[in-house]
Amino acid sequence: MTQIVVPALGESVSEATVAQWLKKEGEAVAVDEPIVELETDKVTLEVNAPEAGVISKIVAGEGDNVEVGALLGEIGEGSAANDEKPVAAAAPKKEKVEKEAPAEEEQKLAPAVRKLVDEHNIDPAKIKGTGKDGRLTKGDVLAFVEDGGRAAEVPATEAVSTHPVKEEEKVERATGEREERVRMTRLRQRIAERLKTAQNTAAILTTFNEVDMGAVMDLRKDYKEKFEKKHGIKLGFMSFFTKATVNALKEIPAVNAEIDGDDLVYKNYYDIGMAMSTPQGLIVPVIKDCDTKSMAQIEKAIVEMGTKAREGKIEMADMTGGTFTITNGGIFGSMLSTPILNTPQSGILGMHNIQQRAMVMPDGSIESRPMMYIALSYDHRVIDGREAVTFLVRIKEAIEDPQRLLLDI
Repeated sequence: MTQIVVPALGESVSEATVAQWLKKEGEAVAVDEPIVELETDKVTLEVNAPEAGVISKIVAGEGDNVEVGALLGEIGEGSAANDEKPVAAAAPKKEKVEKEAPAEEEQKLAPAVRKLVDEHNIDPAKIKGTGKDGRLTKGDVLAFVEDGGRAAEVPATEAVSTHPVKEEEKVERATGEREERVRMTRLRQRIAERLKTAQNTAAILTTFNEVDMGAVMDLRKDYKEKFEKKHGIKLGFMSFFTKATVNALKEIPAVNAEIDGDDLVYKNYYDIGMAMSTPQGLIVPVIKDCDTKSMAQIEKAIVEMGTKAREGKIEMADMTGGTFTITNGGIFGSMLSTPILNTPQSGILGMHNIQQRAMVMPDGSIESRPMMYIALSYDHRVIDGREAVTFLVRIKEAIEDPQRLLLDI
């Protein structure tokens, strides 16, 4: 008998939640095959089978909280899933195959998803999953319902009813309960905890400025094809803002500092967190040593982190550290916001939507310019108002005159 235990979860993480069993009791598994997903307050990770065999016992069920080293289940002796089967067993009857396939699909559904599917009488096979490995998410089911895909077969007891059903009753039955109670994921709980901690402990202020994006947009237009051809990656806005941020952090080191007890810790390295939205919630992977990376390397790192985030493959090491954070609400259409600090960091830069606005130029003329509001939320215990405003002005200057980034001024 081999035990399946909770592995080391990473720095400062001691507990996880069993998100989903990928195998059920009695199923054969191959060595290193994923068998259960754990959700921590930072990432979702898979636990692989330590050896081949059969899942003989599941100890921790879905939704259970488990600590590092805790027993999840047991693997007994038996044929692995990829072992050869006898010829006679290789061709089961069609009816048996059809029954086992829905059962297997049902097993893959998370509890909240299964609840929705049952409530709306939906065949999950008709819905395209956007989750990891094509699995259905709650959002997939809700979108299917909202699009009118809920029209499933009417139960036999209703189909033979001799009593006419009023239209209002049909709507009520189709809509179901007006409220739904779903347990918060560990990641969502941690997000809530960290955001509230930031509000309770830091003296958060936000200062704003506006940036004319014309110069950067012209530069991208002129060089985007050559840049992509040489580096194999598109030239985005984030690399410009990242480089501008690093330059500003070097000039205003307080924005790159944090409080540790009675000490101020000034960081002489520049690990920039990039806030990203995922189906599981907000995560902030970190791009390390941005001061030593080229713009192409920064763009590649951002794309890599984004891909891993969407596929649920972010690792604990990707989330560790970070001296400053950038968040871009503009991709969702946000015009203006006041970002909350990513503690223990002392500053976070908020980017927003680019809009054409009438601007008075230095010569007094009025032009339509592509403008973006930018915001810096900062901990006033560490950063003075003069430093915060100066920091944001340096960002503005670098973006409006990108040559400053090349000259490091």
